Amino acid sequence: MKLTVWVETASGATTSRPELSDLFSHLRYGDTLVVWRLDRLGRSLPHLLQTVEDLESDGVGFRSLTESIGTTTSGGKLIYSIFGALAEFERNLIRERTQLGLAAARAQGRLGGRPRAMSDAKINQAKRMRAGGMSLADIRDVAGVSRSTLYRYLK
Repeated sequence: MKLTVWVETASGATTSRPELSDLFSHLRYGDTLVVWRLDRLGRSLPHLLQTVEDLESDGVGFRSLTESIGTTTSGGKLIYSIFGALAEFERNLIRERTQLGLAAARAQGRLGGRPRAMSDAKINQAKRMRAGGMSLADIRDVAGVSRSTLYRYLK
């Protein structure tokens, strides 16, 4: 059995983790990745689950020493599956709350999204200018919008 140790100095919360990337490039089918704690591997539960799923699809086992969780034993796989179910439950709750929040905002007359670049009055003014023979470049300068925005509103 060969043991290789990688020491990551970057925080688990950051996306730029060069040692972890190097580690993944060295893992092969049949290897087992052992980490000190779960939070050392993933920034969040969904990220951790996706990472472990990627390892499993490559035939690489996973084990966390502190939490005694891994994918190399039946009990570890059970705990990992429970974590997966909890993460999915959390995603569904977030989705439901978002949909309820958007529905409540719509019921109060609020619209989501970015404000329009041109008001109805500006659009009508631009159409009158165009009908009067003014060039699109001049209309764009007066309206203070990009060419593509002006074209979109003049359609």
